[in-house]
Amino acid sequence: MTETCAPQLLAATTMTFAGITACQVGTALACRTTHASLRSIGFASNRLLLWGIAFELAFAVALIYVPALQALFGTAALGPVELALLAVFPVIVRGSDELRKWFVRSRQRENY
Repeated sequence: MTETCAPQLLAATTMTFAGITACQVGTALACRTTHASLRSIGFASNRLLLWGIAFELAFAVALIYVPALQALFGTAALGPVELALLAVFPVIVRGSDELRKWFVRSRQRENY
């Protein structure tokens, strides 16, 4: 597949896949509670979730950087600029959910 695809298509496919994966990490961390902040429950309080995130990231790295898997899945290696951009995705997802939770908690305090 990669022999017939343009490098830009492979890069776009890879960034899309990696972006979805990065956002899933943020969502997994954010959806652990509906109201409490991540700081109050602790980042490492769910070891199984952390193992799942580690596996997801390791699998994504394999699909992106192992040549045989690149050819099979139509991905291309990402550079440092792309990786830096991807690192922001889970922070945005989790941060926006933390803001939502703060808003919900503040509204509940006003109603009591």
